[in-house]
Amino acid sequence: MVDYVLAGAARTQASAMVEELEAARPGAVDRLGQGALAELRSWPELIVVSVEESTAEQGCSVAGAYDFGPPPRLSVATSASHGRRDFTALHELGHHLQKNSFALMDAFSREPDGGVLLEDAACDAFAAEILLPASLVDRHLDATGPDASAVAQLWRASNASRMAVCVRAAQRLPAPGHVLLLDTAGRLVFGASHGLPPLRRGSRQGDIPVIDRALAGSGRAQGRTRVRYRDGILGRELHADVTAMDGYLVAVLVADSAAWRAFTPPTLDTGPQSREYICASCDEEYSSFESSCPRCRIPRCPECSRCACPPRVAERRCPGCFTLHPPAMFPPGSDRCLDCA
Repeated sequence: MVDYVLAGAARTQASAMVEELEAARPGAVDRLGQGALAELRSWPELIVVSVEESTAEQGCSVAGAYDFGPPPRLSVATSASHGRRDFTALHELGHHLQKNSFALMDAFSREPDGGVLLEDAACDAFAAEILLPASLVDRHLDATGPDASAVAQLWRASNASRMAVCVRAAQRLPAPGHVLLLDTAGRLVFGASHGLPPLRRGSRQGDIPVIDRALAGSGRAQGRTRVRYRDGILGRELHADVTAMDGYLVAVLVADSAAWRAFTPPTLDTGPQSREYICASCDEEYSSFESSCPRCRIPRCPECSRCACPPRVAERRCPGCFTLHPPAMFPPGSDRCLDCA
């Protein structure tokens, strides 16, 4: 879950990335802010390629991908606007910086998931910090937190992408919530979250309350709604403010302290609770929000990566570690696996 601790860690990591980049390449931060793609294509140690958005990495929060190489490769979707391409390029540069610096990777060791969520959140924060300086953000997003109109105004006052503006706005949310960028079909183009689990890029949000009214009307709507997570699971109820942003919708959703209301009591936490499972393979107890296997309807165990489907090859349980292994894990004539032999 992306919580307040992770959000703060992402901003701290992003600042460290900016400092390390500027120390290695003086002036690069300013040049990247003026034109990220043009600057990165001049770096001899990197390859920057354009790809179709449908082939971009879906696990990333942006339409792009990073390949460690060698040589390192940044992939950026071609169908996006210029500002969006620059944001994507900077996000992927963030992966490159973190994967090639022991100082930056040190932060991952303090995360329960090994830094998977932190790395991606820090990439967004890094891109937003370069494209939107704090002085500009302060002029448009005040201390009470942003509403949808303020987010749109910040975008119009800058040369940054809508995605960078969403990240900066999410950093100013006064309570758990999201800042979402949606297309005219109600699909999530980009989302920045604060204190709540992130939403999947491309997920369908156009038929949930408030957003459906904005799509059917002038683009403006306010009220309460629950966003949709994986497998159709709905999150907790949130106060929502939606407005049009030049062919898109921007939605600000918070659990309380909404800037567009004089008084906003906290909403009830009616969000999803993870289900508990016992792994049929290793007997590990675990909870999961992950997608269920389409055959057995059980998500994979985080310990052994198996669901409840029967194994495709005959497996044996090792009496040393009490774990099921395929035959190749047992030395000839031994009843114990390679790990225990």
